[in-house]
Amino acid sequence: MPLAHLRRRAGMALRAKVAGENPSERAGRVWGAVGERWFTETDPIWRVHADAAMFPGGIRSLLLQSLHPLAMAGVDQHSDYRSEPWVRVSNTSFFIAQTTFGTIENAERMIGAVRAMHERVVGVAPDGREYRASDPHLLMWVHVAEIETFLTSFQMFSRTPLSPAEADTYVEQTAHVARLLGVVDPPLTVADLHGVIDAYRPELQVTEAARRAAHFLLHEPPVSGVENLGYHALASAAVRTLQPWARAMLGLRTAPVPDDLALRLLGRPTVGLVRWVLTDPGVTRDHEVGHAA
Repeated sequence: MPLAHLRRRAGMALRAKVAGENPSERAGRVWGAVGERWFTETDPIWRVHADAAMFPGGIRSLLLQSLHPLAMAGVDQHSDYRSEPWVRVSNTSFFIAQTTFGTIENAERMIGAVRAMHERVVGVAPDGREYRASDPHLLMWVHVAEIETFLTSFQMFSRTPLSPAEADTYVEQTAHVARLLGVVDPPLTVADLHGVIDAYRPELQVTEAARRAAHFLLHEPPVSGVENLGYHALASAAVRTLQPWARAMLGLRTAPVPDDLALRLLGRPTVGLVRWVLTDPGVTRDHEVGHAA
C-alpha cells in the first residue's frame, strides 16, 4: 500500500475519533461559518490549539485536573467517559475549535450551552462536600490545569515554540473564554498561571475516582491494534511532562530514563508523526483542533 495512502487513512481515522461521527459537518460549522472571529491564525492561541501537541496535552490535562477532588467527583458522577470516551473527546475538541477558530456568534452560543450544562452538574463528593460545576473556584482550577498543560505541551513538542512574550499572550487570550464561562479573574501571564496552580496545591488529593481515571487513561485506553502503540507513546509523553509533584501524587512510574531523553527519543517523534498524518491535504481540507486535534 503506498505511503501516501497509509498517511491519509491514518489521518482520517484519527480525525474521526477526535472530531466525532461527522467531522466534516462539524468542521464546516467552525471553518465554513461567515462572521467576525476573536482570533486569527497569527495569534498564539490559534497556534497552540491548532498543533498536534494538543494530543499529549489532552491526556496530561485530564490527569492534572483529576487531582482536585471536587472537580473529579463531578466528572466521575456525571460523565460517561468510561463508556463513551470518544464522545467526550470530540465534544471537548469541538468546544476548543469553536471558541478558538469559530465565529464570535457561534462561540458565544456554545459557551452559553456549556454554562447551562454546568448548572445541572451538582452533587456530593465521597468526602461529603457539595459541589457544583458552575462554582467559579472549580472553573478556575479546570481552566488553569488545562491552559498550563496545553502551553507546556506546545512548548515541548512544537517545531516553533512561543517566545516568553507570546506565551504570556496565549495565557491572556485564553482568559477571554474563561471569563465568559464564569471564571473570575483568570491569570493573564505565565507567572500568574503557575502562581494560581501553586495556590491550589493544598486542596489537591488523589481520590479513588482520580485513580480510576488515571488507570483508564494510561492502561485501558479506548484503542486497539496499532493505534494502541501510538496512544501509549502519547500517554507516556503526557506523563513525562507532568509536574513531578503531580506525577508523585498519582503514583505514576516511568522507565529509569531521564525525561529529556525519553521525550527526545519517543515523545517528539510520536507527536511529529501525528502532525504529519494530520497535515495530509486530504485530511486538512476539513481540519479541526490540531488540524483535527
